[in-house]
Amino acid sequence: MMNNKRLVDRFMRYVQIDSPTKEERAFALILKKELEELGLTVVMDDAGEKAGSDSGNLIAKLKGNAEKETILFSSHMDTVSPSRGVKPRIVDGTIYSDGATILGGDDKAGIASIMEALQVLKEENLPHGDIEIAFTIYEEGGLYGSKNLDYSSIDAKIGFVLDSGGDPGDIIVQGPAQNKIDVKFTGLEAHAGVAPETGISAIQMAAEAISNMKLLRVDEETTANIGSISGGGATNIVTKEVVFHAEARSLDNEKLKVQSDHMVKCCEDAAKKYGGKVEVQVENAYGAFHIPVDHPTVKAVEEACRKLDIPTRTTTSGGGSDTNIFNASGVAAINLGIGERKPHTLEEHLHIIDLENTARIVVELMKA
Repeated sequence: MMNNKRLVDRFMRYVQIDSPTKEERAFALILKKELEELGLTVVMDDAGEKAGSDSGNLIAKLKGNAEKETILFSSHMDTVSPSRGVKPRIVDGTIYSDGATILGGDDKAGIASIMEALQVLKEENLPHGDIEIAFTIYEEGGLYGSKNLDYSSIDAKIGFVLDSGGDPGDIIVQGPAQNKIDVKFTGLEAHAGVAPETGISAIQMAAEAISNMKLLRVDEETTANIGSISGGGATNIVTKEVVFHAEARSLDNEKLKVQSDHMVKCCEDAAKKYGGKVEVQVENAYGAFHIPVDHPTVKAVEEACRKLDIPTRTTTSGGGSDTNIFNASGVAAINLGIGERKPHTLEEHLHIIDLENTARIVVELMKA
């Protein structure tokens, strides 16, 4: 039987271990020791060397005691900032930080649930097939842990990623592709008061381009955003250079191309209009994924939740996750709601009942 107090204590302990992106090693070594104590074989791959982190991904395996399909469970170890010195507190059945940091439920709630489920499997000697665990690094800001995971050591063809907001029972079957778009406008400096007509303003070109772009919610499947812009200095100088960083996302790969091409054209048209230059780099950050609602992974979650009397729903996400990379790498994975509330903010919190239900679902999936 699941030990709810142990689960909560585990989560509270995990969030107090600093693991900001690219500094996951201290947390990884603790998890490695705990996994080995539960009887799993554990290796740390070389993703950290490739991605620039002080740790690699943890890949752990538990040999099955029943003839069942090999399955993968995954959550990421890194947290967004500010995440140093988290001081969790419980108020009316909900876990918060003290308000000075994020909580870190994204994604330590997923990790705590997986670890508790493994503990229950061991204590109760429950039947299960081969189980693989991937605790990844550097998910936040680029999915670099899963991009550099050693997939040659992964046998599972189906997987469950525990890293989504929404309720336990939410099954994310579709996620968007994303392009990163970096733009540099180059104009011509001139004295803004004496001879402005001899200059070409990079700010004016950038403003023209951005004002002509379709941004934010483009349609029901597509979004786009300008994340940052920089350039210029003194007000008496026509600005020579402006740089901005943008993104486009879509659940449909063709729509992503159309939106990205549109943003590029807006930049090229603005540079041509004012006689300046523009350099645009478009990089695909990750591809879209779409798992059919009748896929075995979806059916397994629905069956597990039915046994636990937890309602389910299939849905889509506007955010990227390791799920995108797993699917592109041959593992048919879905992302599961684990009750992350207001992640990436100082108001982040986690209802204890959601943590408990997530762990209960993982136990059922491991058994199934």
